[in-house]
Amino acid sequence: MNTTQLEGLIGMLTVLGILVLLVLPAVTGVVRDRRIDRQLREAEQGRSQGQKSSSRSTEPSTATWYAEGRRSKKLVSS
Repeated sequence: MNTTQLEGLIGMLTVLGILVLLVLPAVTGVVRDRRIDRQLREAEQGRSQGQKSSSRSTEPSTATWYAEGRRSKKLVSS
C-alpha cells in the first residue's frame, strides 16, 4: 500500500466517522420514540382489558386546580 492509497483510506474513514456522528442522534431518537410508542400501546391495551371505563370526569377538582395554581405562583415568585 503506497502513500496515496493510505491517504485515501484515512480520508474515507474520517468521512464515515463524521457520518456516523451525524446520524447517531437521529437513530437514537427514532429508537426511543418507538420504545415509548410501544409502552403507550401496551399500557392502553392493559387499561382496556383490565379496567372498565368509569363515568367520572378525569378533570381535576377545583381544589386541586387552585392548589396547583398557588404552588406555581409560589415557585415563580421565589
